[in-house]
Amino acid sequence: MPEGVYKDEKGYYCVVATTRPETIFGDIAVCINPKEEKNQWLKGKHVIVPGVGRVIPIIEDRYVEIGFGTGCLKVTPAHDVNDYALGQKYNLKTIDIFTPDAHLNMDTVEEELQPNVRKYHGMDRFDCRKQIVEDLQALGLVEKIEDYDNKVGYSERTNVPIEPRLSLQWFVKMQHFADIALPPVMNDDIVFYPAKYKNTYRNWLENIKDWCISRQLWWGHRIPAYYDADLLAQTGLENYPDDKIIVSETKPEGNYVQDEGALDTWFSSWLWPISLFDGIEHPDNKEINYYYPTADLVTGPDIIFFWVARMIMAGYEYVGKMPFKHVYFTGIVRDKLGRKMSKSLGNSPDPLDLIERFGADGVRMGILLSAPAGNDILYDDSLCEQGRNFCNKIWNCFRLIKGWEVVESQKSKVESRQAIDWFDAKLGETEAEVADLFSKYRLSEALMAIYKLYTDEFSGWYLEMIKPAYQQPIDSTTYEATLAFFDRLLKLLHPFMPFITEELWHELYKRKEGESIMYQPLSNSPLKGEGEAILGDIETLKEIVSGVRNVRASKNIPQKEKLTLYFEGADTYEYASLLEKLANVAIANDKSQMSNNKSTFLVGTVEYAIPMDAFINVDEELKKLEADLAHQQGFLKGVMAKLSNERFVANAKPEIVELERKKKADAESRIASIEEAIKALRA
Repeated sequence: MPEGVYKDEKGYYCVVATTRPETIFGDIAVCINPKEEKNQWLKGKHVIVPGVGRVIPIIEDRYVEIGFGTGCLKVTPAHDVNDYALGQKYNLKTIDIFTPDAHLNMDTVEEELQPNVRKYHGMDRFDCRKQIVEDLQALGLVEKIEDYDNKVGYSERTNVPIEPRLSLQWFVKMQHFADIALPPVMNDDIVFYPAKYKNTYRNWLENIKDWCISRQLWWGHRIPAYYDADLLAQTGLENYPDDKIIVSETKPEGNYVQDEGALDTWFSSWLWPISLFDGIEHPDNKEINYYYPTADLVTGPDIIFFWVARMIMAGYEYVGKMPFKHVYFTGIVRDKLGRKMSKSLGNSPDPLDLIERFGADGVRMGILLSAPAGNDILYDDSLCEQGRNFCNKIWNCFRLIKGWEVVESQKSKVESRQAIDWFDAKLGETEAEVADLFSKYRLSEALMAIYKLYTDEFSGWYLEMIKPAYQQPIDSTTYEATLAFFDRLLKLLHPFMPFITEELWHELYKRKEGESIMYQPLSNSPLKGEGEAILGDIETLKEIVSGVRNVRASKNIPQKEKLTLYFEGADTYEYASLLEKLANVAIANDKSQMSNNKSTFLVGTVEYAIPMDAFINVDEELKKLEADLAHQQGFLKGVMAKLSNERFVANAKPEIVELERKKKADAESRIASIEEAIKALRA
């Protein structure tokens, strides 16, 4: 047996797998899962690190995944984040075997083991990786070598693998801060939108760790700690006495050097609400007294811990009150595969390119419309395309309105007056809905309400109601009311689409120098009884118009063909002229002269009928109905055959038999309806 190789009395030995064999010099334990049967024999034992000679214990922890690899994990606390956590948990020794420039430092290995490892001292980590494998193979200690895809972190500046390594850092004790920052959020003194993130916040604060606030960077706020240069030269940084460190705003007199580390970005940022108004240097100045605390913070849920929680901590610690009252969490933008968009993955589109293709407002609107609070957004260009199309619709509506010829008139047509009364109520209803949604921070729903109001109600219905006939003018009363509606719509849209709304707002009326839509208040007047009534009336009207349009579509009757529409109460119908304009119908009440050849539909409990004599070829319609009748009769015959079969009725499940009986009833009803239609045509 080669020197340095040992087996127990049964010849057993422990096999570990690693992608970094050079870290073997810092191995301090082997970890197994206490539930994995194949490694039960190792419990309570010690093993010897090959090539090093160090005796290390077997520890047990469920961190090791059952069934993965050999089930034995070499633990190197100084050079792996997870191993470090195990070392802290089980109070293991830490041996740092790397220099800052990733060469092997064997001076840290135990003195009695130095002869075994001295030849590796000063080697580059990758050179050592090859050498240690060769040496272990020579000892017969390598069971197998195989290719393995591993996740390795690379520096974005130097493009070399990052080596985990312990180093001296500055920490802030956090339990006190957690104690003062948790209750305000849990008690809703500071309100989270959506509220589900309160649980995330609570979980982090209840399991708070001390905060490492130092970074080895050459930008940022430099740590204001100073060392006696002569003493530092004698002791080195790691052994420099804590009581000799001077923390000061300015460099002390004498031969002192400043700590080379910089503060963590978030350590600087947690003071942002305070430092923004010079609240650190001058804590009771006019600006901070006016602006602090602010109302709202808008941010992403991925920095709840890094920024939101810490700003709350700093606010209560250094000012004695909250930094803000509400926190609105946006969703995280992800690609089609669900990955967070990032520079490192290269899966993020260039915003400037998107703006060039879809316009800034198109991008904003498309993303916002698909971004409920706290829910992630699966990005696709079609979102921005929808926003661009909406911008085009707004422009086209504006051009249509501004293109009308206007005649001075104080009196408008009755249908225009009804349209104005209706849209005024509809717009007021939406303004109240948007105000309510804003108060609840449901921003995407507010945008959707405005979007539907604009596309469905204003563009789809209102403009059709008041639009003058071809090459005819519009009265000034209706025109001015329409411009006023457009003005209110622009104000509603402005928070979401600032550029197009500002532009059109200035085009709508002549504005004063320095005026901006940004400063215009939103309307929010309560809906009165007459407003509620007309909303219901016009919804009924829209259903009637849709019914007529469905008849046209089913019978291939063009819109330009005027139809006659019969229904009870037509002679007193308040919105008759509006209905005739939108549906291109002539309204009639007396059905005595109407033939049986008609199309009907119901709105509520009222039946509406349209004579079809002029639009239907009786012979062709009879052929269609007779063919349909034959099909339904054949279907009924098949159902009856099943139901007349006693064995089927006796043995089939009750629900199956019931289904067949329903089919029979439905078929008989359809046959009766077709036969009645055939009879009417032949008459």
